Amino acid sequence: MSEYELSTQKRKTKSVYVSTVISIALVLLVTGMLGLLLVHAKNLSKYVKENIVLNVIVNDGTSEGDVLSLQKDLEKDPYVLRSVYISKEIAAKNLKEDLGEDFVQYLGHNPLLPSLDVYMKENYANTDSIKTFIEKISKNNRIKEVVYQESLIDMVNKNVRIIGMIVLAFAVILLIIAVALINNTIRLAIYSQRFLIKSMQLIGATKNFIRKPFITYGIIHGLLGSLIAILLLILTLKFAQQQIPELVFLRNWFEFAVIFLGVIFIGILISGLSTYFAVTKYLKAQSNDLYR
Repeated sequence: MSEYELSTQKRKTKSVYVSTVISIALVLLVTGMLGLLLVHAKNLSKYVKENIVLNVIVNDGTSEGDVLSLQKDLEKDPYVLRSVYISKEIAAKNLKEDLGEDFVQYLGHNPLLPSLDVYMKENYANTDSIKTFIEKISKNNRIKEVVYQESLIDMVNKNVRIIGMIVLAFAVILLIIAVALINNTIRLAIYSQRFLIKSMQLIGATKNFIRKPFITYGIIHGLLGSLIAILLLILTLKFAQQQIPELVFLRNWFEFAVIFLGVIFIGILISGLSTYFAVTKYLKAQSNDLYR
């Protein structure tokens, strides 16, 4: 083979490798973005559930010390995430802002009662658990009543389940597509090397000897593609948080790290296996089949 042909072959091989890495990176980018979507959906679900509030109205005449003691007792309950004390004065101020007028001055007194805004843990933010919790605390003589929006809680839980199932189904479909795309990309890259594979086999090279460099390159391509995808994912996250600052509340770097490691694992695994099977195919092929 002449020097010109060798140079042309090297350029062609580099071009194939570069396009392979870019293709893998783009597919893994989409896969990683779906993973981020799943994490954000999970965290958003948790955030919504943990911000469902129960208004525990305290009996009139209960001292502030007793209310704070009640607050401590409630926060010890395994159902409760946190609570906020709303005094009569704060309740009047909030209602004044909502109404846009001073109703205390109009009435001549403040008719509102002190209360505790109780927020439930994620696992207990459902109608059954809340009813059980209310039955338990209603025995306390300092509590007048507990007010909450039952229809809102049912709607939140129902929508969270539906959205979760849709996103999960979409994730499975996209993962299958990603595997197929990466596999086809690798197969096309190996196809351009089929004559080299057969030539090495004809001069006596063993199958494992021939496979080894191709699989090594396949793993490297998968790793490079996944690293590029992770870099693009990080840039996407930063851009999204700049555009929507509220996303910072849903950020969980541990879960993001798991997704990034998953992207690397998927990239290496699929690239390595696809390369193995593609090379094996041409090792088993007859010389005449290489021209088809």
